[in-house]
Amino acid sequence: MADASLEPLFALMAEAGASDLHWCEGDVPRLRVHGFLRPAETPEPLRGQPFAELTARLIGRGNLDRLMQEREFDAAATIPGGKRIRINCFFKRDRLAWAIRLLPDRFLTFEELGLPIAFLRGIAEMRQGLVLVTGATGSGKTTTLAAILHQINRHRHEHILTIEDPIEYIHESAACLVSQREVGHDTHGFHHALRAALREDPDIVLLGEMRDRESMDAALTLAETGHLTFATLHTSGAVETVTRVISAFEPAEQPQTRERLAANLRVVLTQRLVPWANRAGRSLCAEIMVSTPAVRALIRDGKERQLLSLLETGSAQGMTTMTASLAQLVHRRVIPPEEALRHAPDREALLRAL
Repeated sequence: MADASLEPLFALMAEAGASDLHWCEGDVPRLRVHGFLRPAETPEPLRGQPFAELTARLIGRGNLDRLMQEREFDAAATIPGGKRIRINCFFKRDRLAWAIRLLPDRFLTFEELGLPIAFLRGIAEMRQGLVLVTGATGSGKTTTLAAILHQINRHRHEHILTIEDPIEYIHESAACLVSQREVGHDTHGFHHALRAALREDPDIVLLGEMRDRESMDAALTLAETGHLTFATLHTSGAVETVTRVISAFEPAEQPQTRERLAANLRVVLTQRLVPWANRAGRSLCAEIMVSTPAVRALIRDGKERQLLSLLETGSAQGMTTMTASLAQLVHRRVIPPEEALRHAPDREALLRAL
């Protein structure tokens, strides 16, 4: 748990409604509120204190030594009041800096996520296959997956295994048995945990992030062996996600990888959070690709560039493009056109839609 003496800093975040705090040695804290950064005053009790001392209170003195050696550090922690934060400490121009994210203190309901409820329920009822949730950092991937796992945990009687770096949302076993493993604490490394996963008798597996060929291969293997497998990826759309997975493998392996991905991929969900016109909040825009026979055929045949046309015409199967999602929010006057254009993957397509 983070030291109680830092409570004024967390109170500052909570009072401002901030999702993130950035603070660098020699500078003032900056808060991200609804997607925009703004400076804030250093809380009075913390002024003038050595930044290294504050960092030691944040992550612990043992971890401070590790930070000094490795020059970066990731963790999650519980703060006074029971809320969870995600911490990244790093150096820039030889100065210590923090990036702290305040995590929601409860699981969001399907109604609150802003995604089609029937679509989310369908995912929570799947028995096997690969579900990829993608998007930039801060796009809500972890929150969406936490809500889905919470639904599964309450209504199914199975074993959920997660491999995370770090653990952000804590799931207590309910109808399901939940085993959460944190890299660096419960396992020596992500790849060690992946290799052991099949021996731990899971039904549902969450991989915090698919980082490289080995983790992508492991995710496909888990899905092939009858597990419902969730993973995240930093991509900006469904087409790029498919391309990214395939290109992680050697050219000689790619034909087989296409076959494996076509057979096991169930859903690609790409998320973006777009600020409202009054900057008092943000709305979720989503691109959704569902594995239909036509989608599987294009992946298998190496024609992923044609997937976008299936997304544009696949509304009956629950599919949508990011462009269509942005246009819908503009038509509902939730976000302004200029903000939609700033986030649009294809500005010309969005202009036509508007």
